[in-house]
Amino acid sequence: MGPRVPLPPEIQLAQRLAGNEQVTRDRAVKRLRKYIVARTQRAAGGFTHDELLKVWKGLFYCMWMQDKALLQEELGRTISQLIHAFQTTEAQHLFLQTFWQTMNREWTGIDRLRLDKFYMLMRMVLNESLKALKMQGWEERQAERLLELLTTEILHPDSQAPSGVKSHFLEIFLEELSKVGATELTADQNLKFIEPFCTIAAQTKDSLVLHNITRGVFETIVEQAPFAIEDLMNELEAPEEEEGTPEDEREEDVPSKEPRRGSLHGAAPDKSEEPAGDGEDSMGPVLQFDYEAVASRLFAAASQQDTPSQNRKRLYKVIRKLQDLAEGEHLAPGPRPFSWACTGSRGHPHGLTGLRRRGSVWGRGGPRGSALALAQCCGCQPCTCARAPGACDALLAPRARRPENLHF
Repeated sequence: MGPRVPLPPEIQLAQRLAGNEQVTRDRAVKRLRKYIVARTQRAAGGFTHDELLKVWKGLFYCMWMQDKALLQEELGRTISQLIHAFQTTEAQHLFLQTFWQTMNREWTGIDRLRLDKFYMLMRMVLNESLKALKMQGWEERQAERLLELLTTEILHPDSQAPSGVKSHFLEIFLEELSKVGATELTADQNLKFIEPFCTIAAQTKDSLVLHNITRGVFETIVEQAPFAIEDLMNELEAPEEEEGTPEDEREEDVPSKEPRRGSLHGAAPDKSEEPAGDGEDSMGPVLQFDYEAVASRLFAAASQQDTPSQNRKRLYKVIRKLQDLAEGEHLAPGPRPFSWACTGSRGHPHGLTGLRRRGSVWGRGGPRGSALALAQCCGCQPCTCARAPGACDALLAPRARRPENLHF
């Protein structure tokens, strides 16, 4: 009998990842991370598609074998963060592609008692993939590649994704994008992220996919509109304490500042500074959109001749809601009365009757390129805001130019 041929490292790791003993699995995960770093650092290194499929099969059953919710969460976080161990974007892309292919292949074999931890794993992997994109500065080409991957493997009619994978992805995509990029992404960038959903919603023949895209993406955007405005309002109402402060003093003060709501550092805001009664009404970070541009893009997709009539009918309802938002209507999340006064640089209040609406009103501002034009307040200096100069323009609807008609 000849000498025994050793198995490839990927198969050895996959076998240990799926082992019965937790200690064996934990060690295998640590070794896998080191192996990924070492292999992708080499000039001729990298993984093949089949090799990563073997690795993901081991990781899948590593999660399968894990009991106890806290340990499952810890393992899910460790597995999802393996994407950062890859030293090239090509390898990261292949790692994500094989993950979604593995989930598609194994999904029908997951029993109902294990569904929750794999829902969590999908959420964590999506979150880390967006963080990897953020570390690359939201580069347009890399964003397009990620969206193309997700569309091909999950939403495309020819994909092998089961309905459960599609539905969960559409439910969590906007939420995870908000967590990672709400404080940085501009309205134009956010439009790029939802463009594939416009195309799929117009072309799909799957009524469940159409419903989930409409509900999970477009109607969510509509529902979050008042909170997006509230984010801008909060910054407008904040006193301009740093005006006139030397640049070096500002830099020294930065570490002592409380992280903004929805900060990725995970620090909880000071509860003493939170307004009373926020409770369930409070939300995390919210993406900013140019609702008129979203409506136009969705209309362009829905008005094609080959769009199924039921798709067109459903999407036109959403388009009308987006157009109403672009005109400043239907912004009230509740009966709370709102009295607005725009404070110019001279420190005196001016009513909304002194404001003029100009340009597109649903962009982000500051150094990220606002779509908002500066508003003049009764001849005083323009309103300023770190996120959106002239955000008070967004509050001025054509049919509600009086402060008493605005309810937030």
